[in-house]
Amino acid sequence: MEHLSIATSGIIALLGYGVVFFGLVLLMIVVMILGKVMARSKPAAAPQAAEAAPAAEAEGTAGKIKLFDVPDRDAAMIMAIVANRIGKPLNELRFRSIKEVKDE
Repeated sequence: MEHLSIATSGIIALLGYGVVFFGLVLLMIVVMILGKVMARSKPAAAPQAAEAAPAAEAEGTAGKIKLFDVPDRDAAMIMAIVANRIGKPLNELRFRSIKEVKDE
């Protein structure tokens, strides 16, 4: 194979390209099949996670807090002071509402 004609070289190049593209197509098919298999297995696990924490509004929250005529900044300070006084981290506490008590 020392002396190849241009036609023979072209055929060898086209066969090489064909082998590479055939391999890429096979790889694409395998990835698509694995993607469909993984997509089928995920919804089965999702309902179990939803049942585990029904009280929380969203992941990482402890629900909503009702503020009665209290600015957000003041509510945040009150929550931080309460957490500090009782010696617990803020993420372990749940505040349902904060209301200003007026002296009369």
